[in-house]
Amino acid sequence: MSRVHDMGGRFGDGPIVPEAEDGAVFHEDWHGRALAVTLAAGALGKWNIDISRHGRECLPPVDYASMSYYEKWMAGLAGLLVDANVLSREELASGEAIGASDLADKRMDVAKVASVLAAGGPADRPCDVAVAFGVSDIVRTRRINGNRLVAGGHTRLPTYAVGATGRILRVHGTHVLPDSSAHHLGDGAEPLYAVAFAASELWANPEHPGDEVVLDLWQSYLERTA
Repeated sequence: MSRVHDMGGRFGDGPIVPEAEDGAVFHEDWHGRALAVTLAAGALGKWNIDISRHGRECLPPVDYASMSYYEKWMAGLAGLLVDANVLSREELASGEAIGASDLADKRMDVAKVASVLAAGGPADRPCDVAVAFGVSDIVRTRRINGNRLVAGGHTRLPTYAVGATGRILRVHGTHVLPDSSAHHLGDGAEPLYAVAFAASELWANPEHPGDEVVLDLWQSYLERTA
């Protein structure tokens, strides 16, 4: 069963209307602060990007559907801070710290921001799983897009691509498996592929049937066609 955040290719949400290119990075002053707080909290080392994504996915459906982009970030971050024991619910509600934090020495200084952003968060990892597919191989995504390790857990296989047939465009190497990493189960690294799908394979009535959608998919999401 898909969840509220799995919106790709969903019918009924209306057309995507690109925003005017006015040069603005943030449309509200607090948007920049939301990004800054999220990056600073992530630098504490208490979670990874997959855990943070899952935190946002776990927001109540009513809230997720009504919140703006950065409101989702802030709500997800609040839950992460409490779950990781960085803050208590009382501290979060009052906006005031209770006692000293043992994470103070991990605070991200302004001088470090540029280098931290430039370094990014590489997710390539060595692993013992053999690469099963090569460029131009025809593959099919598995027919169930749920997390095989954790019921209701995080996964990067979108519902609209479930059971679809595509071809391998590129082998990216071996990378952290989000289905594992999001749940403190280790890197679980697997081969990662860029897979091209015809629009007509993904949707019954595509506006442009000749278009292709390229998804980065882990090996455990795929199977070889007969």
